[in-house]
Amino acid sequence: MKQNDWFLYIVRCRDKSLYTGITTDIERRIKEHNLKKGAKSLKSKIPVILVFSELYNTHSEAAKREAEIKGWNRKKKLELILNADEDRGLPL
Repeated sequence: MKQNDWFLYIVRCRDKSLYTGITTDIERRIKEHNLKKGAKSLKSKIPVILVFSELYNTHSEAAKREAEIKGWNRKKKLELILNADEDRGLPL
């Protein structure tokens, strides 16, 4: 991982909703969300847990992917998450 890498991430909220964002530091960002810092829309939905991430070389690439995924319905997002888990051999 390079210092300028960007991550697209999806978290599952307490109410089972999904939130998509980008960051350079996933661990820090998840902690911020759970401390009610950052995205106002998540303040009433904590705790959140990371369920998906992708690595990008630039902010622009990550932001484009974020916009794409934010346009998807819940079913398509869940398929992405489940397929990634299967690809990594993680139990569902």
